Amino acid sequence: MTATTPPGTATGAAARTGQPSMRQRLAERGIDRVLLLLLPGVVFLLLLFIYPFLYGLQLSFAPIQGGLLSNYETFFSDPYLRDTILITLGLGVPAALLNVLVSVPIAYRMRGAYRGKRTLTTLLVVPITLGTVLTAEGLILYLGPSGWVNKLLLDFHLVQEPVSLVHNYWGVFFSLVITGFPFAFLLVLSYLSGIDPNLEKAAAIMGAGWRQRFRYITLPLLAPGLAITFCLSFVLAFSVFPSANLVGDPAGSTHVISIAAFHAAFEQFDYPMGSAIAMIMGAVMLGVIAIVLGWRGTLYRGATGGKG
Repeated sequence: MTATTPPGTATGAAARTGQPSMRQRLAERGIDRVLLLLLPGVVFLLLLFIYPFLYGLQLSFAPIQGGLLSNYETFFSDPYLRDTILITLGLGVPAALLNVLVSVPIAYRMRGAYRGKRTLTTLLVVPITLGTVLTAEGLILYLGPSGWVNKLLLDFHLVQEPVSLVHNYWGVFFSLVITGFPFAFLLVLSYLSGIDPNLEKAAAIMGAGWRQRFRYITLPLLAPGLAITFCLSFVLAFSVFPSANLVGDPAGSTHVISIAAFHAAFEQFDYPMGSAIAMIMGAVMLGVIAIVLGWRGTLYRGATGGKG
């Protein structure tokens, strides 16, 4: 016996007319009730990202004085404000590059199973739990003029006077490396774990050394993941704010673009100008990410033979 569809249903009506129902046509395009699971994420995105962005964008075109583009003209005509882009790039790009480059050999060595791996991984990601303020306090304690590093350098007569390692560019740079490395390491480790180890084993059987295996097999497969890791590390470093104040020189060498936006909005109470600086900050980040992802598009993007 064959089941019959009740004539009153939409499917039954579609069967009588010989046309698929609306639900069937939507299902063929991948649209079904499962998509309702995306609704909370879409609402979250609209409320916390899209709406604030659109509100800030329109606010940036409503200056307190002047025309529509007055805030942007003020920013790019003032060297003190305009140079914040280069200052922030000078911190964000090197810090992100260093975090990614240092993560690769460590993650490459740790991707296999061995005793103590969990403990070592935990130690490497501990800086995530410290926070920016505690990291800054630690840097001042160890690298400050009366810190342990300078005391050792003076005791061994390696320097004649304390070396300035905080409250300048290097203090912020060290802070970005300490707080950004765990994220880069975990991402690189996950990408490396997704590469099938049998590919390297096959190359080893054919006589390739570990340098050749890494250069011609692992690195090309890992490069797209490194691009994504760099983008995320760069966004984290480019948005630096507490470190630039606590262990940097916020009025000079570490006057980053986020500090400029904060001063405009919450010290000068010029919210449209602060919004304009925030929009410029976002545009610069998107520009760097677009360049990196454009380069990533030229690399291998197929399967890696593993879980990746």
